[in-house]
Amino acid sequence: MRVALGIEYCGTAFRGWQSQAGGGTVQDALETALTAIAGQPVGTLCAGRTDAGVHATQQVVHFDAPVERPLSAWVRGVNSHLPDGVAVRWAQPVGDDFHARFSAHGRRYRYLLLNRPQRPGLWHGRVGWFHLPLDLAAMQDACAQLPGEHDFSAFRAAGCQARSPVKLMTHASVRQCGALLVFDFAASAFLHHMVRNLVGTLVYIGKGAQAPDWIEELLQMKDRTLAAPTFAPDGLYFRGPVYEPHWGLPEPSDDVLDGLLT
Repeated sequence: MRVALGIEYCGTAFRGWQSQAGGGTVQDALETALTAIAGQPVGTLCAGRTDAGVHATQQVVHFDAPVERPLSAWVRGVNSHLPDGVAVRWAQPVGDDFHARFSAHGRRYRYLLLNRPQRPGLWHGRVGWFHLPLDLAAMQDACAQLPGEHDFSAFRAAGCQARSPVKLMTHASVRQCGALLVFDFAASAFLHHMVRNLVGTLVYIGKGAQAPDWIEELLQMKDRTLAAPTFAPDGLYFRGPVYEPHWGLPEPSDDVLDGLLT
C-alpha cells in the first residue's frame, strides 16, 4: 500500500531535507522512524527538497509500506521515534500512481522577515532579519510584476539542477504584521534558492537601493550576478504542494503560522 504523509519541521537543527552521508537530515530522521514502525527499511520521496535551515508547515512525502499498519501507527507511532523539531501531521492511503513530487501542480512558500534595529532573540532561527526601515509600498509594487510565466534565471542558484528556468508564478505578495514582513509566493515550481533570491532583491528595493521596476529588468536580463545576494534561510517556510482534489489529501494547513500573524 502506498501512503502519503504530511510533515512539519523546524529546519534549524537539520542539514536540509535530502538524505546525506553522516545523516542529520529530515529525510534521515523520518526514514529511521518509519523503519522502526515497519520493522524493515522504508524509503521516502518528497514534494520539494528544502535546504539546511529551511522549515516546512506541510512537506508531503509518499512511501510504499512493506507491511500493513493502521494509519495511526504512521502518525503517532512514527512521531514517537522522531527527534524534536519534526512531526507527522497526517497519513493517508493513496493510489500507486500518486507521486509526492510529480503529482503536484504547484508549490507555496512564505518568508518571514523581522524588520527592526535589533536582531531576533525569541525568533532566532525562525525569521530572517533586516535592521534598516523598508518601504512596504515599493516592495508591493515590485511583487506585482512577478506573477506570470517568466525565465527566473536571475534568481536561480548556480548549482540549480532544474531542467528549465521558466516557471509560472501564480502569486507574489508582501504584507506587514507588526515588525514582521510576510512574503508569500506560489508557483508551478521553484528553482534552487529562488525564493531567498527574490526576497533579497525585494529588500534591496525596500531599502531604496533600487526602484520597483528593477524586478522586471532582472527578469529580462536573466543574469544571476546582477541581482541581490541570497537571503538567509532562517525565515523560509515551505507551505506545501498543491494537488488535484481527486487525490483526497488534507488541505495544507498553516494553523501555527497564520495564528501567529493574526
